Amino acid sequence: MVGSGLANQTGAAVGSLAFPVIGPVGVVAVRQYVAAAVLLAVGRPRPRSFTRRQWWPVLALGAVFGTMNLSLYTAVDRIGLGLAVTLEFLGPLAIALAAVRRRVDACCAVIAAAGVVTLLRPRPSTDYAGMALGLVAAGCWAAYILLNRTVGRRIPGAQGSAAAAAVSALTFLPVGVVVVLTRTPTWQAVGCAVVAGVLSSAVPYLADLVTLRHVPAQAFGLFMSVNPVLAAVVGWVGLGQRLGWTECAGIGAIVAANTLSMATRGRWDRGGGGGAKTGQ
Repeated sequence: MVGSGLANQTGAAVGSLAFPVIGPVGVVAVRQYVAAAVLLAVGRPRPRSFTRRQWWPVLALGAVFGTMNLSLYTAVDRIGLGLAVTLEFLGPLAIALAAVRRRVDACCAVIAAAGVVTLLRPRPSTDYAGMALGLVAAGCWAAYILLNRTVGRRIPGAQGSAAAAAVSALTFLPVGVVVVLTRTPTWQAVGCAVVAGVLSSAVPYLADLVTLRHVPAQAFGLFMSVNPVLAAVVGWVGLGQRLGWTECAGIGAIVAANTLSMATRGRWDRGGGGGAKTGQ
């Protein structure tokens, strides 16, 4: 789990090094190509056998996958890795809090909302476009979770996810052509983008696949809370992106909300409270 989280955030940091040359759009395009190559090799989809009922969530998942990464990487370029990942994390947090009806979850929602208000408070240096893109990434991540569940129910194995990744990569092919014609990418920039794709797509996917065979879904979901902290640390150490105490407080509030909700979820489920367990 630690390796998966660090690989994901390190990949985003390495990818950001290529922003000055090929931009966030170019990095995302390469990442989509890498993700498609890995998932196609693992999932081996048979698209000719898909029905119309199976195709529509696959197409929607492919669109959401690309939009999520594009909005996140553009947000990283504008507001830094730590804040961008924290705002994106609101997506799965909202899904988790909406799944049950407990007083503790209402308290967690209030804590998370306080963290969001802290991060979005008006200041002369506030990049509202970057913040908005982070929230778009959050909405896409929430949609990604819901669509993945639908795809998983309708298509066996990893075929649906692989097909969706291929759809997203095909969508970004024209983007890659435009980047090559207008940006004149260097080998170093392309290498950073490829590393970002491997670390942020291939490594977490395979690591999580192994992890979920040995770790309960609740513990895995609890560890997900650490990702905004890992992003802040990687951004600080690797990119020199320092956060003020108010940003740290906002990140801490959002992390605490998810930690509290997930830590009390198992007790509620065992006690017959009717709470729904969440999984990946």
